[in-house]
Amino acid sequence: MEKRYALFFCLFLLGLHAFAQGNGPGIRGARAAALGYTSTTLHDVWAVGNNAAGLGQLTEPEVGFYAENRFLLPNFNTAALAVALPLGEVVENRPKNGVVGFEAQRFGGKLYAEQRLGAAYGYRSGQVSVGARLDVLQMSIEGLGSRRALALSLGGQAEIMPKKLVFGAYLYNLNQARLARYQDERVPTVLRAGLGYQPTEKVLLTVETEKDVDHDADFRAGLEYKVLDVLQVRAGFAALSEQTTGGVGFQTGQLRIDYAAAWQTVLGLSQHLSVHVLLAKPAQL
Repeated sequence: MEKRYALFFCLFLLGLHAFAQGNGPGIRGARAAALGYTSTTLHDVWAVGNNAAGLGQLTEPEVGFYAENRFLLPNFNTAALAVALPLGEVVENRPKNGVVGFEAQRFGGKLYAEQRLGAAYGYRSGQVSVGARLDVLQMSIEGLGSRRALALSLGGQAEIMPKKLVFGAYLYNLNQARLARYQDERVPTVLRAGLGYQPTEKVLLTVETEKDVDHDADFRAGLEYKVLDVLQVRAGFAALSEQTTGGVGFQTGQLRIDYAAAWQTVLGLSQHLSVHVLLAKPAQL
């Protein structure tokens, strides 16, 4: 019991919003976690939760599973399952009718838990992608019951320099969904904006800022280096939460596996693992 109180006290001093889900947008996928929690410019199945605009570039159906453990504590686990489905034929390396995505996620343990079901849509035209997502959120506290809310989010990506420099932005919970009338408790409204720069085929640099309307802005950055066609190494940091991140990615055929670890100066180690699979074979040239 004393250990639990000590942990919650540390979380309070450091800012709970920086570590717990808090019904905020969170991060999906170990790749984004390894890159200092930068995610707005990435485009894979995890764009369903990170920035729906990134779905617009997917040309094959994909399914992914993501697991996270924070600070080696069993009550700080997150698990998510996501699927992305392109609509229509592929024209100019993009689905003609866009891409839909669905996600189910759970965070927490017996005493406190958060669940969400999300549906997203992304569409790409030329060098610009746009996307939207609707979340059904539920927060449950043992002995106090559950609260539910609907949150709407919008995102965009634009290639400033084709295949070199990408700008991404994502506004989570633009409708400022309310969880309870008491003290006007609301789901966090969060804006993220970032850049992804790829000077060569082997190197990716990412920078991003995140601003919760009720908290200080965070600055994040990440670096990815492709050692081999099947192997990538990554590193990054998040300034506000004082976390240093790193990880590896392995990709072969239709399978990709990513692992990330994050170190927080007071609370210690967090780990992330994601697996995603293409459900159709890539075209052979």
